[in-house]
Amino acid sequence: MSPSKSDRGSETRELILVTAERLFAEHGVEAVSNRQVSEAAGQSNNFAVGYHFGSKEELVVAIVRRHSESIERRRTELLAEISGSPDLRDWASCLVRPTTEHLASLGSPSWYARFMAQVTTHPALRQLVREVVSSSRTMQHIIEGILRLVPRLPEDVWQERSDMCRLMIVHMCAERERALHEGTARPHSTWESTAAGLVDALVGVWLAPVTARR
Repeated sequence: MSPSKSDRGSETRELILVTAERLFAEHGVEAVSNRQVSEAAGQSNNFAVGYHFGSKEELVVAIVRRHSESIERRRTELLAEISGSPDLRDWASCLVRPTTEHLASLGSPSWYARFMAQVTTHPALRQLVREVVSSSRTMQHIIEGILRLVPRLPEDVWQERSDMCRLMIVHMCAERERALHEGTARPHSTWESTAAGLVDALVGVWLAPVTARR
Protein backbone atom coordinates (compact mmCIF):
# COMPACT_ATOMS: atom_id res chain seq x y z
CA MET A 1 0.00 0.00 0.00
CA SER A 2 1.41 3.38 -1.00
CA PRO A 3 1.76 6.00 1.73
CA SER A 4 -1.12 8.44 2.09
CA LYS A 5 -0.78 12.12 1.34
CA SER A 6 -0.84 12.79 5.09
CA ASP A 7 2.00 10.30 5.69
CA ARG A 8 4.06 11.82 2.89
CA GLY A 9 3.46 15.27 4.35
CA SER A 10 4.63 14.13 7.80
CA GLU A 11 7.75 12.55 6.31
CA THR A 12 8.54 15.74 4.40
CA ARG A 13 8.07 17.87 7.52
CA GLU A 14 10.41 15.63 9.50
CA LEU A 15 13.03 15.69 6.74
CA ILE A 16 12.87 19.49 6.58
CA LEU A 17 13.21 19.76 10.37
CA VAL A 18 16.26 17.50 10.49
CA THR A 19 17.89 19.24 7.54
CA ALA A 20 17.22 22.76 8.85
CA GLU A 21 18.57 21.86 12.30
CA ARG A 22 21.84 20.67 10.78
CA LEU A 23 22.24 23.64 8.43
CA PHE A 24 21.40 26.19 11.12
CA ALA A 25 23.84 24.49 13.51
CA GLU A 26 26.64 24.51 10.95
CA HIS A 27 26.15 27.91 9.34
CA GLY A 28 23.85 30.02 11.52
CA VAL A 29 20.23 30.93 10.93
CA GLU A 30 20.86 34.09 8.92
CA ALA A 31 23.22 32.37 6.48
CA VAL A 32 20.68 29.72 5.47
CA SER A 33 17.61 30.54 3.39
CA ASN A 34 14.36 28.58 3.32
CA ARG A 35 15.17 27.74 -0.29
CA GLN A 36 18.52 26.22 0.72
CA VAL A 37 16.79 24.12 3.37
CA SER A 38 14.27 22.87 0.80
CA GLU A 39 17.01 21.99 -1.68
CA ALA A 40 19.16 20.23 0.93
CA ALA A 41 16.09 18.25 2.02
CA GLY A 42 15.69 17.05 -1.57
CA GLN A 43 12.48 18.95 -2.24
CA SER A 44 11.81 19.89 -5.84
CA ASN A 45 9.50 22.65 -4.60
CA ASN A 46 11.72 25.50 -3.39
CA PHE A 47 8.83 26.80 -1.30
CA ALA A 48 8.46 23.58 0.71
CA VAL A 49 9.57 25.22 3.96
CA GLY A 50 7.01 27.97 3.61
CA TYR A 51 4.29 25.48 2.69
CA HIS A 52 4.92 23.25 5.73
CA PHE A 53 6.05 25.78 8.34
CA GLY A 54 5.33 29.32 7.16
CA SER A 55 8.18 31.58 8.26
CA LYS A 56 11.74 30.78 9.29
CA GLU A 57 10.79 31.76 12.85
CA GLU A 58 8.06 29.11 12.87
CA LEU A 59 10.55 26.57 11.52
CA VAL A 60 12.97 27.36 14.37
CA VAL A 61 10.21 26.97 16.97
CA ALA A 62 9.17 23.66 15.39
CA ILE A 63 12.75 22.35 15.73
CA VAL A 64 12.83 23.35 19.41
CA ARG A 65 9.47 21.69 20.06
CA ARG A 66 10.60 18.55 18.25
CA HIS A 67 13.15 18.01 21.04
CA SER A 68 11.30 19.57 23.97
CA GLU A 69 8.88 16.69 24.57
CA SER A 70 11.68 14.28 25.52
CA ILE A 71 13.42 16.90 27.67
CA GLU A 72 10.17 17.88 29.39
CA ARG A 73 9.34 14.26 30.15
CA ARG A 74 12.72 13.72 31.82
CA ARG A 75 12.35 16.94 33.83
CA THR A 76 9.00 15.70 35.10
CA GLU A 77 10.59 12.42 36.22
CA LEU A 78 13.49 14.15 37.99
CA LEU A 79 11.20 16.63 39.73
CA ALA A 80 9.14 13.75 41.09
CA GLU A 81 12.32 12.14 42.44
CA ILE A 82 13.55 15.26 44.27
CA SER A 83 10.20 16.58 45.46
CA GLY A 84 10.80 19.12 48.25
CA SER A 85 14.58 18.57 48.30
CA PRO A 86 16.56 21.15 50.32
CA ASP A 87 19.68 20.49 48.21
CA LEU A 88 20.38 23.10 45.54
CA ARG A 89 22.36 20.54 43.54
CA ASP A 90 19.20 18.49 43.04
CA TRP A 91 17.43 21.45 41.48
CA ALA A 92 20.44 22.31 39.34
CA SER A 93 20.48 18.70 38.14
CA CYS A 94 16.84 19.03 37.07
CA LEU A 95 17.89 22.01 34.98
CA VAL A 96 20.91 20.32 33.36
CA ARG A 97 20.46 16.57 33.11
CA PRO A 98 17.28 16.37 31.01
CA THR A 99 19.15 18.23 28.26
CA THR A 100 22.45 16.33 28.51
CA GLU A 101 20.63 12.99 28.67
CA HIS A 102 18.58 13.91 25.62
CA LEU A 103 21.72 14.92 23.72
CA ALA A 104 23.39 11.65 24.72
CA SER A 105 20.38 9.74 23.36
CA LEU A 106 20.79 11.38 19.94
CA GLY A 107 24.16 9.75 19.36
CA SER A 108 26.85 11.37 17.22
CA PRO A 109 26.78 13.32 15.09
CA SER A 110 23.97 15.38 16.54
CA TRP A 111 23.17 19.01 15.87
CA TYR A 112 20.69 20.21 18.45
CA ALA A 113 23.13 21.70 20.98
CA ARG A 114 24.88 23.73 18.28
CA PHE A 115 21.53 24.72 16.80
CA MET A 116 20.49 26.07 20.23
CA ALA A 117 23.78 27.95 20.55
CA GLN A 118 23.06 29.63 17.22
CA VAL A 119 19.46 30.60 17.88
CA THR A 120 19.91 31.72 21.50
CA THR A 121 22.46 34.31 20.38
CA HIS A 122 20.41 35.45 17.40
CA PRO A 123 19.06 38.99 18.00
CA ALA A 124 15.58 38.29 16.63
CA LEU A 125 15.15 34.66 17.69
CA ARG A 126 16.62 34.36 21.17
CA GLN A 127 13.60 35.81 22.99
CA LEU A 128 11.23 33.68 20.95
CA VAL A 129 13.12 30.49 21.78
CA ARG A 130 13.57 31.56 25.39
CA GLU A 131 9.82 31.93 25.77
CA VAL A 132 9.20 28.46 24.34
CA VAL A 133 11.71 26.87 26.75
CA SER A 134 10.95 28.87 29.91
CA SER A 135 7.16 28.67 29.60
CA SER A 136 7.04 24.97 30.38
CA ARG A 137 5.43 23.95 33.66
CA THR A 138 8.48 22.00 34.80
CA MET A 139 10.85 24.89 34.11
CA GLN A 140 8.73 27.19 36.23
CA HIS A 141 8.77 24.61 39.02
CA ILE A 142 12.57 24.35 38.87
CA ILE A 143 13.02 28.12 39.00
CA GLU A 144 10.74 28.32 42.04
CA GLY A 145 12.73 25.55 43.74
CA ILE A 146 16.04 27.31 43.08
CA LEU A 147 14.69 30.65 44.34
CA ARG A 148 13.72 29.01 47.66
CA LEU A 149 17.29 27.81 48.23
CA VAL A 150 19.38 30.69 46.90
CA PRO A 151 20.18 33.61 49.22
CA ARG A 152 17.99 36.60 48.42
CA LEU A 153 19.58 38.47 45.51
CA PRO A 154 18.84 41.88 44.04
CA GLU A 155 16.63 41.50 40.98
CA ASP A 156 19.34 42.64 38.56
CA VAL A 157 21.85 40.19 40.07
CA TRP A 158 19.37 37.32 39.87
CA GLN A 159 18.69 38.10 36.21
CA GLU A 160 22.39 38.38 35.47
CA ARG A 161 23.13 35.03 37.10
CA SER A 162 20.19 33.38 35.38
CA ASP A 163 21.64 34.55 32.05
CA MET A 164 25.07 33.22 33.03
CA CYS A 165 23.62 29.81 33.88
CA ARG A 166 21.58 29.61 30.67
CA LEU A 167 24.60 30.51 28.55
CA MET A 168 26.82 27.99 30.33
CA ILE A 169 24.37 25.16 29.72
CA VAL A 170 23.78 26.05 26.08
CA HIS A 171 27.39 26.67 25.09
CA MET A 172 29.08 23.91 27.10
CA CYS A 173 26.68 21.41 25.54
CA ALA A 174 27.39 22.88 22.11
CA GLU A 175 31.15 22.61 22.70
CA ARG A 176 30.90 18.96 23.69
CA GLU A 177 28.68 18.17 20.71
CA ARG A 178 31.18 19.89 18.41
CA ALA A 179 34.12 18.02 19.95
CA LEU A 180 32.32 14.70 19.51
CA HIS A 181 31.61 15.52 15.88
CA GLU A 182 35.22 16.55 15.21
CA GLY A 183 36.71 13.65 17.18
CA THR A 184 38.48 15.97 19.64
CA ALA A 185 36.53 15.10 22.80
CA ARG A 186 38.71 14.29 25.80
CA PRO A 187 39.17 10.51 26.24
CA HIS A 188 37.28 10.19 29.52
CA SER A 189 34.67 12.89 28.99
CA THR A 190 31.03 11.87 28.77
CA TRP A 191 27.69 13.64 28.74
CA GLU A 192 27.40 12.57 32.36
CA SER A 193 30.70 14.26 33.27
CA THR A 194 29.59 17.35 31.34
CA ALA A 195 26.38 17.41 33.39
CA ALA A 196 28.26 17.01 36.67
CA GLY A 197 30.60 19.89 35.80
CA LEU A 198 27.69 22.12 34.84
CA VAL A 199 25.83 21.37 38.07
CA ASP A 200 28.96 22.26 40.07
CA ALA A 201 29.35 25.50 38.15
CA LEU A 202 25.69 26.52 38.42
CA VAL A 203 25.62 25.98 42.18
CA GLY A 204 28.77 28.08 42.46
CA VAL A 205 27.23 30.91 40.43
CA TRP A 206 24.04 31.02 42.48
CA LEU A 207 25.85 30.91 45.82
CA ALA A 208 28.66 33.32 44.94
CA PRO A 209 28.90 36.48 47.08
CA VAL A 210 27.62 39.71 45.64
CA THR A 211 30.07 42.59 45.41
CA ALA A 212 28.61 45.91 46.51
CA ARG A 213 27.80 48.00 43.46
CA ARG A 214 27.68 51.74 43.19
